[in-house]
Amino acid sequence: MAVGKNKRLTKSKKGGKKKASDPFLKKEWYEIKAPSMFTQRNCGKTLVTRTQGTKVASDSLKGRVFELSLADLNKDEDQAYRKIKLVCEEVQGYNLLTNFHGLDMTRDKLASLIKKWQSLIEGNVDVKTTDGYTCRLFCIAFTAKMPNQITKFCYANSAQVRQIRKKMVDIMRDEASKCDLKDLVLKLIPEFMGTEIEKACAGIFPLQNVFIRKVKVLKKPKFDIVKLMELHQESDSDAKDASAAVPRPEGEEGTEEPSATTVPGSGGRL
Repeated sequence: MAVGKNKRLTKSKKGGKKKASDPFLKKEWYEIKAPSMFTQRNCGKTLVTRTQGTKVASDSLKGRVFELSLADLNKDEDQAYRKIKLVCEEVQGYNLLTNFHGLDMTRDKLASLIKKWQSLIEGNVDVKTTDGYTCRLFCIAFTAKMPNQITKFCYANSAQVRQIRKKMVDIMRDEASKCDLKDLVLKLIPEFMGTEIEKACAGIFPLQNVFIRKVKVLKKPKFDIVKLMELHQESDSDAKDASAAVPRPEGEEGTEEPSATTVPGSGGRL
């Protein structure tokens, strides 16, 4: 190496070493609140960096999308194949008020439906709900064997597939366009549209495993805090009614005298 070159090799770096700090010390936990369409009100927690200078925590949270299993939201293990997307629309204290953002199916459920010797029929449609949400609904269906059928395959020809797809699109459009987003979600959860499509297409070709495979929310109306609060207050009032209906066990009333088995100062334990 030439003498006099790279003079800074012996000197320390400019500015010195930055002190390493744990990033989780700057974070806060927020509670995710699901809308009234679902049984489970508190559905999880999320992290965000605390408000610092111009960077506000609530701005980082708004628009955040959470993917949850419908089994957890409705306390029903039979609905575990459904995935629900909730989007944060408002922050109140340490609570995030969410709204429906989409619906999907787990990959293992879809894979279990696809088999040989049958036709797969898919259809999709864009629908505008009464409260201004534009949703895209995707439907999936499979052909089934006729009663007493001997041959192992049950393929539908192209004309039948076109007829079935037309019926699918018509039913999805009719059912979704005459209700608001909340009612649409309540129709999607119990597979109401799937059974309607199955019945309507029975005259063309028998179907099985008819599902609304996916729902995307494409466009939303202008944000209205009043509507969002209505959606969340309904579930609050339902929870209060449920708790009021639960009878209190004997010995929990404040006015009652302590029973003979309790010892004062023992916290109710002998």
